Amino acid sequence: MTQHAQHTERRDAVAPGTWDDPGALHTLRELHRSGALAAEYPAVPSLLARMPRSQLPAAGQLLARLDPKEVRRHAPEVTAVPVAVTGHSTVAPVVAPLTAELARHGLLLEAAVAPYGSYLEDLMRPARAEEPQLTLCLLDPQTVFDDVTTPWRVADVAAAARARLALLGSAVRMHQEAGRGLLVLNTVPLLRRFTHQLVDLRSRSRLGAVWRDFNTGLLELAERHPGVVVVDLDPLTGEGVPAYEPRTGQYARARLSDLLLAAYAREAAHVVRARLGRTRKVLVLDLDGTLWGGILGEAGPDGVELGSGLRGEAFQEFQRTVAQLGSQGVLLAVSSKNDDGPVRRTLSGHPGMVLREDDFVRINANWKAKHDNLRDIATRLGLGLDSFVFVDDSLFECGLVADRLPEVAVVRVDAEPALHAPALLADGWFDLFELTEADLERAGRYRTEALRQEFREDTGSYQEYLEGLGIEVVLRPPDDTELGRVSQLTLRTNQFHLATERLQVAQVAEWSERPGHHVIAVRARDRFGDHGLVGALFLRRDHETLRIDNFVLSCRVFSRGIEDACLAAVLAFARDTGATAVTGRYLPSPRNTAFASFYADHGFAVTGTDPDAPDAVFFRHDLAAPAPAPAHLRLDAAFGPFDGDRA
Repeated sequence: MTQHAQHTERRDAVAPGTWDDPGALHTLRELHRSGALAAEYPAVPSLLARMPRSQLPAAGQLLARLDPKEVRRHAPEVTAVPVAVTGHSTVAPVVAPLTAELARHGLLLEAAVAPYGSYLEDLMRPARAEEPQLTLCLLDPQTVFDDVTTPWRVADVAAAARARLALLGSAVRMHQEAGRGLLVLNTVPLLRRFTHQLVDLRSRSRLGAVWRDFNTGLLELAERHPGVVVVDLDPLTGEGVPAYEPRTGQYARARLSDLLLAAYAREAAHVVRARLGRTRKVLVLDLDGTLWGGILGEAGPDGVELGSGLRGEAFQEFQRTVAQLGSQGVLLAVSSKNDDGPVRRTLSGHPGMVLREDDFVRINANWKAKHDNLRDIATRLGLGLDSFVFVDDSLFECGLVADRLPEVAVVRVDAEPALHAPALLADGWFDLFELTEADLERAGRYRTEALRQEFREDTGSYQEYLEGLGIEVVLRPPDDTELGRVSQLTLRTNQFHLATERLQVAQVAEWSERPGHHVIAVRARDRFGDHGLVGALFLRRDHETLRIDNFVLSCRVFSRGIEDACLAAVLAFARDTGATAVTGRYLPSPRNTAFASFYADHGFAVTGTDPDAPDAVFFRHDLAAPAPAPAHLRLDAAFGPFDGDRA
C-alpha cells in the first residue's frame, strides 16, 4: 500500500480521544457516583474534550457539586480560580456551565455567589482580605427596565438607561480604585417582549437606538478602566442563542436563558485563561481537507479544491480567517503528510491560495507522525507544546495528537469547509487582553530565529555560538507605550517566571509609581535582529535591602546569558545605591520548576519561606562578590533615579 493510500485510509479511523463520544458523560457520572471524581479531576479535561458540547451543562452540574478543597487535597497541582459572581438578578445558574468550561482547561472554579440583586453594593464596597481577584457581574434587561414604570414611552427608557449607566460607571470606578482585580461585565440584549410592547414602528426604532447607546456606554467602560472586560452578548444572540426563557425569567428571576449563560460562560472562561497566561501562540494546520479540499498527492496542485466552486471558496474563506489571526501575531505552521516539494509549489503558486509559504514560520511536510512533527516545530521555535493549537480534519490524527500530546489544543474540523472557521474560533485560544507591537512583530522574529538555528548548526561549541551572536541587552524603565507589553509578559510567560504574578496594565503602572519601587524592562538584540522587549524585573527597596519581587523573561531568549546579565545589573545597582543585600523570591508553579535553583546558582543563599505562601522560597545575596555580566554580551543598564524610601 502506498503512503498516499495509507494516509487516505486512516483519515477517519477511530483513535484515542474520539470526538463527540457520548460515553464520556457516562464515565464522568460513574466517577461521581463512586465518589472518585475529586481524585480523578486531572482526567476531567480529556473527558470534556471528547464530550458533545450539548452535554457540557450536565457535566457542569456534576462538577459543581465537588468540594474544591477535596479536589485540591487529591490534586494539588490543579490551578484553582476564585471567582466572585454577582449581578442584577439570579446569577447562580452560571456556576455549573462556568465550572465545566474552566474544567475543560484544567482549572478548578471556586465560586462565591452574591445574594440576589446585590451587584451595586458588591461593586462599591471596599476591598476585603483574601477576596477573589476576579468578579463576574451579570447584567440583564431588567437592569434598565426595573426603573421604568407602566405605561412607558421610549423617553422613559432612555432616562432610566442613562441613570443606570451613570450609576454603573460610579460602581465600576469604585471597584477598580479599591484594587479588587479584574471585573467582567456584559452587554445587555434587547428582548422582543419589550420592543413589541410598542405598537408603532418608529418608537421601536428609537428604542433600539437607545438600547445600543446603553450597550455602547457599557463597552466604553473597558476603554476607561484597564481592569475591566465587557463580554459582548450580541455575537452570541446573533448566531441564534436565545437570550431569554419566559418561565425561568418570571418564576426564578433568571433573566438570561440557560443557553445564553452557557455561551457566556465559555467567553468568561477565555477571559480567565488569558488572565492566567494560558493564551496560545502557535497555530499548526493540516493541509489536505483542512486548508484545501482533496489530497494533493493524488489530485496534484491543480486538482485541489481551492478558490473556485462553492467548496473551493469556503476553503479560501477559512484561509482568510487564518491569515487574520496570523496578522495579529499568531504563529502559523504546517504539519502535513505530503511530499515537501508539491506542498511548497502549491503554497507559492496556486492562484486560490490566500496564505503563502512566507506566512508560515515552519512547514513540516513529510511522512512522520503528526505528534512528532509538532514536537519538532516546538523545538525549533523554542516554545512549549502548551502554546500550540493543532487543526486537522482527520479524526485519527486529532485523536492521536490528543492522546500523545495532551498539552496541545486540538481542533477537529470535518468535511464541511464552511464550518472550519467557526470550529477554530469557538474556543478563543488566542485571546489576550491587549495587542502589542511585540505581537505584531512576532512572526518576523521567529523567522529570524530560524537563521540563528542555522548559525548554531554551523558553529562548533555553544560558547562559540554565543560569542558570535553579538548580543546586546538594554535595561530601562518602560515608557507608557510599553506597559502593555510588560503586563503581557507577566500574563503569558510561564517558564522563566520566578514569582508567577499576573499583572494587568494598571497594576504595572501602579507598581512603577510607588516610592522605592522599580519596573525594569529588558530589551535584547543580536546580529540577526531585534528581539524587542523580552523581560521585566520588579524591584522594591526596603531600607538597605533591594528586593526582587518578580523576574520574568520570554522563553525565546533562554540560555543566552541574558538572565545572568539582568541579575548582574541588579546586584550592581544595589551596591551602587548603598544597599547591603539583594533578596529574591521564587514561587513554584507547574511550569517554572526548571528555574527553582536560579538564585542559588547565582550566589544567593536560601533564607526561608513565606508564611502567607508556604511554597515560596526566599534567597539572599550579601553583595560580597557579585558575578559580572557574561563576557559574550554587551550590557547597558540604567534603572532611573534612585528612591531610597521604603515601600
